[in-house]
Amino acid sequence: MREIKFPFLEHIGAALKDFHKGSAEVELLVQPYHLQHLGFVHGGVISTLMDNTGWYAAVSNLDPGFTSVTMEIKINYLKPASGKHLLASAEVKRQGRKISFVTIELHDEGQLVAYATGTYAILPEAIDGE
Repeated sequence: MREIKFPFLEHIGAALKDFHKGSAEVELLVQPYHLQHLGFVHGGVISTLMDNTGWYAAVSNLDPGFTSVTMEIKINYLKPASGKHLLASAEVKRQGRKISFVTIELHDEGQLVAYATGTYAILPEAIDGE
C-alpha cells in the first residue's frame, strides 16, 4: 500500500490511524481550537475528518497512477461531539471504474456522533508538467 501524506490533516492535528484496501481510519485528539462557541467540536472539523477519511478509503482501492476527489458528501450530525478523542472510519461500499461510494462513521469516545455517505471520482494522477 502506498504512503499518502495529507498536509491539511496534519495541520489540524489529525492522523491517519489505519489504511487498508477499501477502508481507512483517521483520529483526532480534540484541542481547544477545534471547538465552536458552545464548547462542542466544530462541524467543520467533523466534516473535514469525515471527508478525508472517506477519501483515504477511496484511494486505498486504486491502482498506482490513479487518485480520487470528492464529488459529493452528505453528513448527518447525530449529536454534539464533546469528548477528547474522535475516530472516523470509512469503508468503500461500491467501486466502479469512475466512481467510488463510501460510508463514513465518526465516533466520539466510542459513541456514534455523525454518519456520512460520500461519492468520490476516480481520476488519473497528474503527470509532472501538466
